[in-house]
Amino acid sequence: MLEKLPHVIGQVLKGKGPGLDKTVYYDEFLEGAPESIIVSSAAFADGGAIPARFTEDGDKISPPLAWQGIPADAASLVLVVEDADSPTLSPIVHALVFDLPPTDGSLAEGALKGPGGEGEAHTLGKNTFLKKAYLPPDPPPGGGVHRYLFQIYALDQAHGLAEGAGRGAVRDALKGHVLARGCMLGTYERP
Repeated sequence: MLEKLPHVIGQVLKGKGPGLDKTVYYDEFLEGAPESIIVSSAAFADGGAIPARFTEDGDKISPPLAWQGIPADAASLVLVVEDADSPTLSPIVHALVFDLPPTDGSLAEGALKGPGGEGEAHTLGKNTFLKKAYLPPDPPPGGGVHRYLFQIYALDQAHGLAEGAGRGAVRDALKGHVLARGCMLGTYERP
């Protein structure tokens, strides 16, 4: 969608994003929540570039993800994917997933419904564009490198989130209930 934006507009917007501290992972209510979950991907390294096939410039499918270190007493897991560098007041939400089993696990590439396919059956929240789907990275041309956080939260109770819940409801569900958390960062810059 933003690929047709003039390069000069992207340059003007560069560096105007909310930053890491505005993402759910760095929210002050999570201070003290153990960072003991390891999140990884077979497609890219932590801090590395997300291959174009998982973006708006490629196949538009969700990347493969895996997580380990889920506490034995976890009752539910929540996945949150955000762009910390979007030229918006709050990070753009790329995915919210609620029905993951509360154990070590994974998602195959293309597992989330999105513009690249129907995916598997998962309970999805609404992304920033109010769609219950994976929103592929789509930074403006000339906007520089964007950082995408793939966050997993293990909760001490059922999350209570309904399909289509948004970022605010997710934050409310996490408050006071996070047993452990983990995050993987991927980057993407439109060529």
